[in-house]
Amino acid sequence: MQFIDLAEVEVIAGKGGDGMVAFRREKYVPAGGPAGGNGGWGGSVIFVASNRLQTLLDFRYARIFKAEDGKKGGPNNCTGAKGSDRLIEVPCGTLITDADTGEYIGDLTIDGETLCVAAGGKGGLGNKHFLSNRNRAPEHALPGLEGEIRRLRLELKLIAEVGIIGLPNAGKSTLISALSSAKPKVADYPFTTLVPNLGVVRKPTGDGTVFADIPGLISGASEGIGLGHDFLRHIERTRILLHLIDATVDNPIADYQTIQQELEAYGHGLPERPQIIAFNKIDAVDSEILASITSELHQLTSMPIFHVSAVTRQGLDTLVQEVWSILDAEASIVV
Repeated sequence: MQFIDLAEVEVIAGKGGDGMVAFRREKYVPAGGPAGGNGGWGGSVIFVASNRLQTLLDFRYARIFKAEDGKKGGPNNCTGAKGSDRLIEVPCGTLITDADTGEYIGDLTIDGETLCVAAGGKGGLGNKHFLSNRNRAPEHALPGLEGEIRRLRLELKLIAEVGIIGLPNAGKSTLISALSSAKPKVADYPFTTLVPNLGVVRKPTGDGTVFADIPGLISGASEGIGLGHDFLRHIERTRILLHLIDATVDNPIADYQTIQQELEAYGHGLPERPQIIAFNKIDAVDSEILASITSELHQLTSMPIFHVSAVTRQGLDTLVQEVWSILDAEASIVV
């Protein structure tokens, strides 16, 4: 399945039904008068958040969505039927804006949450409405109004509590596969991950926490270089950033600084987000070298630093416990 996180669509609400011109013609009703009913409302276009969807792929092939028109008014003062609403499922985490003006319309984050993005047109008035002392037999009615037509921009921002960040080949995919049942592509060369991967990590109590492996961050990502600019938006909803650093590279401290600079340049509250730093691949690093780079990094940051090996699972339990601790602390503050 392709991962698509941006799409543009056109939504067309239904036209209101026309009002009707009609008169009562029953036997024994000598002055029946006007009896034309109003037209029904046009259907609206409504987005519905669904946790069954993980991508906006469906909107690559279907870009125009129209609701049903309202029905014409009937005789005997019968109002026409309302047009059926058009319900469109989108993934949880979809942000909707007007493609022409940039106006913010809504953000669907909870399963089952709904948002009306185009309202149906009002039905026209039947001739019964125009009855007056001066006009006892009106012979005109109003047409239904057109429904709203809008071009919308859909932007998916994945919902995860923990975002795993780091330079390519830091071992992010290996880590998320070790912690959860997610099975991303893993190889010993950079850029094997081209889309974000989600994995649920279970607590001993059985509760699950969603981790997201954010790919493609490199120097200049915040300026549109490489793949990182496309996926930085997915970090915005995370509560914790888990910064993974390859301990086997020549200069792990420079790698740390590169990612921090990109977060700072991108903004959106990411530099202030709680972070946990983890040196990965410690099974392939001399202990004295590891101690040296850890000491050097402690001089640059007060963030907690851990030593792990995603391949051998060394240190993962301690790392996850720190994640639970920070999440629980944040939850207690909110309460």
